[in-house]
This record gives sequence, structure tokens and C-alpha cells, in this order.
Amino acid sequence: MVQYNFKKMPVVPNRKDFIDIILSRTQRQTPTVVHKGSAISSLRKFYMRKVKCTEQNFHEKLSTIIDGFPRLDDVHPFYGDLLHVLYNKDHYKLALGQVNTARNLIGKISNDYMKLLKYGDSLYRCKCLKVAALGRMCTVVKRIGPSLAYLEQIRQHISRLPSIDPNIHTILICGYPNVGKSSFINKITRADVDVQPYAFTTKSLFVGQTDYKFLRYQVIDTPGILDRPFEDRNIIEMCSITALAHLRAAAVLFFLDISGSCGYSIAQQAALFHSIKSLFMNKPLIIVCNKTDLQPLEGISEEDMKLVMEMKSEAMKTVIGLGGEATSDEGVLLTMSTLTEDGVISVKNTACERLLNQRVDLKMKSQKINDFVNRFHVAMPQPRDQKERPPCIPQSVPEAKAKQAGDKEKRNTEKDLENENGGAGVYSANLKKNYILANDEWKEDVMPEILDGHNVYDFVDPDIVHRLEELKREAEEGDDEFEMDDMELTPEEQKTLVEIRKKKSLLIQQHRMKKSTAESRPTVPRKFDKDRKFTSKRMGRQLSDLGLDARMAINRARSRSVPRRGRKRERSVDRGDPGFGDAMDMDVDTPNKKLRMISRSRSRSRSRPPSEVVPGEGFKDSSQKSQALRKAKKSVKKRNKDARCGEADRVIPTLKPKHLFSGKRSIGKTQRR
Repeated sequence: MVQYNFKKMPVVPNRKDFIDIILSRTQRQTPTVVHKGSAISSLRKFYMRKVKCTEQNFHEKLSTIIDGFPRLDDVHPFYGDLLHVLYNKDHYKLALGQVNTARNLIGKISNDYMKLLKYGDSLYRCKCLKVAALGRMCTVVKRIGPSLAYLEQIRQHISRLPSIDPNIHTILICGYPNVGKSSFINKITRADVDVQPYAFTTKSLFVGQTDYKFLRYQVIDTPGILDRPFEDRNIIEMCSITALAHLRAAAVLFFLDISGSCGYSIAQQAALFHSIKSLFMNKPLIIVCNKTDLQPLEGISEEDMKLVMEMKSEAMKTVIGLGGEATSDEGVLLTMSTLTEDGVISVKNTACERLLNQRVDLKMKSQKINDFVNRFHVAMPQPRDQKERPPCIPQSVPEAKAKQAGDKEKRNTEKDLENENGGAGVYSANLKKNYILANDEWKEDVMPEILDGHNVYDFVDPDIVHRLEELKREAEEGDDEFEMDDMELTPEEQKTLVEIRKKKSLLIQQHRMKKSTAESRPTVPRKFDKDRKFTSKRMGRQLSDLGLDARMAINRARSRSVPRRGRKRERSVDRGDPGFGDAMDMDVDTPNKKLRMISRSRSRSRSRPPSEVVPGEGFKDSSQKSQALRKAKKSVKKRNKDARCGEADRVIPTLKPKHLFSGKRSIGKTQRR
């Protein structure tokens, strides 16, 4: 199948734009600076490169235009004649020939001046030759300006032509103007052809697509044809004649207005049918009597009926049969009304069926059928007894059950319920009515998905009732056992148990009290120990019970509890606690850096060194923290080198800086060329 895509044809610029495009491209592709002191060989190469590059650009652009336009000898005869009707193929070929001649002349000019530049003896001489070469090339392009404008008009018009495939199944509609051809194509396809109550509304070919038996058919609406000599027909009528003459795989629908509302009588339409009947040979032909809503076929006069019957007899000779053999008269004459859509689908189905039958007959008559007949074998079953076996539909098919069981009613679908209860937007389908539950009353219960921030489905257990009963049973058994144990205790043990329970309830109350007031308390309360429960004596007693010496801890707590403002400096240093002493007794040259830092005045704020371990950071000692800081600094080195803010940052540098890739152009206007 050959596809013609005329929408990809290259744009043809006018002569002024053509010259500007080529010279600008030459300036960008070649050097623009030359020095007078350079060697003569360098000067010759510089200007020879200019001339050769300009010639190549002209040649490339003109070749693209020539190759982009279709060749009339290579395309399908339908498109060849259609282009001839629309544009006159002589003018078309002359325009392309002038463009081809200009391309050859530019190549000759380039060769001539390249030979002269090879022997240039100075910078001035080489520059003059370059200017002369480019000037003559531009003059050649200026002379073909009318041809370029003509080709651009053809490109714009041909790109708007419908895409017609001359090799697929086609239904061709023809007849007098204003007989209902465009209305018919709008009914059976998605084509939106303009329909007006006057003649020659359709001025070109329109294409639509329709389907029949899983096959795609092409429907072509042709302009109206008048009954007059061939040489007197205009371009609009010749489009229809061209389609009738060259589209072989087509069924022709000849529309006949029997009401006379189109402005032409049945006699005139019959005369047109007999004048173009030679174009219907070897094509399925159907005569369609349109506008039966205004005038039925049975109500026309006897003379008109006689003309219609003659057309029918001629149509029977020109359908598919070869050698003028008459075929069955079924489907040759059909009636239709596009206004009431009566018979529209019948006409479409008949035309498609005739095309299918024609295709089968042509394949059966071809010589290739003999190569395939011996490969097929049709098995015909032989009856083994006299018992009748009618076709049986399996019971698993729902439709078969409904047909075979007449007493059963058809099940209503959701679509039927929707139509019964107000239609779409009013009726809402109940998705819960088919739930399979133990009790039908549970279907309409509200089922929350999220409750108190938790997914309800995570806590669904099919054995939840059984497990709750087991828990209750275990709790009851546990209470009984505890009571039994309580009764068996001695008086001393019972007294101790009462104290334990009392202490436990007291702790629970304190915890609840703290929890209820936790939100209103400050993060670091100023007076946490209001009841004076946490004293140094209590701490010393607890540490002593653990076997630890509490003196150092008590002294340290006492020294910190004294207000710093009213405390005087002590000259002595407690040897048991080297961390707390007088800074004046500490030697300045103390080798321990930690001791020197501690010896400074505590009233002065100081920065913490990076390697110092703060409680809660998760480091064992300062060496481990220093190692972690070094690794962190090393990990971000590559990221910082790429100038990225974070790991997900994508920094795309400028791939083509303007100062390196912009065109080389000095100060001045473009007219300097």
C-alpha cells in the first residue's frame, strides 16, 4: 500500500529570504577575519572556502526543494491527474525545471571562479573574485523568484488535500449538485462536510472512514457534475471525473434526486448518468433515489419511472460482471432519505457487501487461486443414524439459560436499575448489597478504616470473640487463685502485702499527677524539689547502702549549691577533687590542657572545642568524635567541589556558553553584504 504524505513537503522561501538564509549560513560556517600580511596561499584558500561553501549551501537547499515535491511520473495516476487538473502539470514541471537549472548554473559559476581564485595574485584580487562569484549566484536565484513563489503556493494548497489511498476499499459518491451527497457522508462517517441548500457547496474532495464487518472503508464525497461536454467542465467537476476514472477498488453510488428540489429534473440526471456511464465499468454501481421524504419513488410519473428503470438496467450491466453479463437486480436501485435517516444504513451495508463480493470474485478468477486450492480440505460430517441433532447452546451461557427457560425473567443489571431510578447522576449503585456476611443486617453498617489514628484492619481478628472469652475466663481464674493465696498468708506476710499495695497505689497516684501536669510544667523547673525529698543526707545514705564513699559527692553538691556571687575564693585545693579548686594556685605552665581550661574563671563564657564530647552525642571519647568529624568532612568534599547544596541538588553547567558559540559578526548592519 502506497501512502502519500504531502504535509511534509519543505517550505519554499521567496528569493530575498532565500539569499539571506544562504549568505548568513556561509558567514557562520566559514572564518570571517583575514590579515593582509598572510601568505598568498592562505588568502586564496580563505576566499575559495567562502565560494565553495556558498555553492554547497545553494545546492543543498535547491535539492531539498526539488526532491520534496512529488514527481508526476512516479505517483499513482489518480494523484497525477488530480495535480494536473488543479495546477496544470506543464507549469508545475517548468517551475521545478527552472529550479533544477538554477542549481546547475550555480555549480558551474562556482567551478569557474574556483579556477580564477587559484591564480589570484593579491588580497584585493581574491576579494573581488569572491564578491563577483557570490553576486552571480544571487542573481541566478533572483531570476527564479516567480517559480519559487508558484511552488510555495502549490505546497500550501497540496498540503491541505485529503489523504486518499487509491488502493483500499472505497465508496465513491457522485451525482448532480445539491442531491444529498454531503448529507449522506456526514451520516455514515465522522466527516464534517458543509451542507447548504444551494448548488456547488462542495468544491473539492472530502474523505471519511466507516467500518463494516471489522473492515475499514474509505468514503469519498465528490463535487457535483453537470451534463455538458468534457472540455467545458471546470476544475471542480474534473476532480470528480478524475476520482471516477482512476479509483479502481471503489463502489459507485449515483445519487438521484426524485423530488426535483435540487433544481434539476430526473431527465437531466438520467442524461448525466448515460454520459459518464463509461467511467462505471467493472465497478459495483448502485443507484440511490434520495429525498423520498418529499417524493416517494412510487409517486413519480410514468416517464420518470421509465428513465429510472433504464438506468437500473444499465447499472445491472456495469456492476461486476465481465463482458456485460447481467447480474441479479438486488441492491442495484435503493431508496433513502437523509433527513429521516430512512434507508441510510441499508445503502451503506449494500455498498460494502458488493465491494466484498467483488473482491472475492476477483480472487477466485485470478491464477493464484490454483496454488492454494489443493492446500484446503473441507471435511463434511456423514450422518451415522437417523437421529436429528439440532444446534445446542451450553447451559453455562447465561443468555442460553434465559432463552431456553421461558418462565425465567431476565435479571436486571445495574444499567437497568439506573434507567428505572432516574438515570446517571441521580441513581447511585449500592456496592454493599452483594457482601457475603453472616447476617444480612450487617451490610449497611458503617465500617471505619481509620480509628484513633490506627488502621482498623490491623486489629481485625476472625477469632476475636473466642479470644475475649478465653481472656475473661483466665482473669476470673486468676482472681480466684489470688484470693486463695491471700487467705493462706501469715499475719506478718499479710501486713507486708498491705504496705506493698499501699506503696504501689501511692506511686501510681504520683505518676498520674505528674503526667496530668506535665504539659503545663516548664521544661527545666526552677524548683523541682518543692517537698525537700531529695536531700544530701538521703543521697549519702543511698550511696552508702550501695557501698560507695559519699563524701566527695556531698562536698561537690554543697559547693555548687552556694550562690556564686556571695562566695569568696578559697586558697586551698581539695586534693580529693582536683576538678574544683582555686585557680590562683594553679600553675600557668601546667602541661595538662584540660586542667588549664578548667582553671580559668567560670564566670566568663567560653566556646566548647569541637572534639569535646557532650553527653547525649553517642561518642565514647574525644578521639572517636574527632575521627567521626574527619569522615564527615571527607564525605562532603566531592559535593562541595561540584558546588551542590545537598546530595539531591543537580547543578547543570552551561553546556554552550554564548561567548563561544554565538555567530561571528562585527559592528554594523546586515545590509553590508
